[in-house]
Amino acid sequence: MGDAIQTKSEPWQRIAVAIPYLWLFVFFLAPFAIIFKISLADPILALPPYSPSFDSDGNSAMSLNNYAFLFSDKLYVITYLRSVAMAFLTTVLCLLLGFPMAYGIARASAATRSLLLLLIVLPFWISFLLRVYAWMGLLNNHGIINNLLLWLGVIDQPLQIMYTDFATAIGLVYSYLPFMILPLYASLERLDLDLVDAAQDLGATRSRAFWDITWPLARPGVIAGCLLVFIPAMGEYVIPYLLGGSDSLFIGRVLFDEFYSNRDWPLASAVAIILLMLLVVPIVLLQRAQARDKEQVT
Repeated sequence: MGDAIQTKSEPWQRIAVAIPYLWLFVFFLAPFAIIFKISLADPILALPPYSPSFDSDGNSAMSLNNYAFLFSDKLYVITYLRSVAMAFLTTVLCLLLGFPMAYGIARASAATRSLLLLLIVLPFWISFLLRVYAWMGLLNNHGIINNLLLWLGVIDQPLQIMYTDFATAIGLVYSYLPFMILPLYASLERLDLDLVDAAQDLGATRSRAFWDITWPLARPGVIAGCLLVFIPAMGEYVIPYLLGGSDSLFIGRVLFDEFYSNRDWPLASAVAIILLMLLVVPIVLLQRAQARDKEQVT
């Protein structure tokens, strides 16, 4: 009887497993294949603005010229490095700010915890673009921050905060900090404080108990939060454009210009493919580290 029930449920199990794979194929693999195909073409003045994959004789017309151009042009190399550095800095700052906040929320009372979580999620109820514009009003030469510093006598002339990498970092950290706090809170909220108390009773200092007990158990939340911050920050376009200025060298801006201003779809596709590769590698490494940690625990 049990074997019959299990046999009947197998088709439904296969359908349930196939649905996510179908979703990935339609909305990830298929677009990736299209973009990769365009990246191997040449730009032409036509619609679509790229050459076909095969010529009239059926020979392949695809090449790696766009990728060779990207690696030979220092502008694109610098742009990638700046984007990686800014995304890494944003991730580190979000982790340094988000961990104590998530720890405090996880250890608060039930009523206070609900209120604090509401405050973390509340900015998502407001348009992302409006929140960035609000920072423009705070950071510009005649904004609230400069006016306050002038009124206090700390400075005698407005500071140039807007249209700098510092302003971009502020906007990125503010925008993506909740994405770090929420997965950290999910891990820390399940932490058994008795383990920490037991470690301290056995002679461990508070810092030693943190690194031996709290940090390993919170590591899945740290990994998830870092991925949720690093990935979107790497390709961010709106914040560097509005706070860093139209000339800021970040990969999101370059990608937009190549697609819509220069109409060079093949080169833009190559930029997007390399960006995807830069994001996939750390994801794979972090997943392997997480799987290794699970094997050590079991």
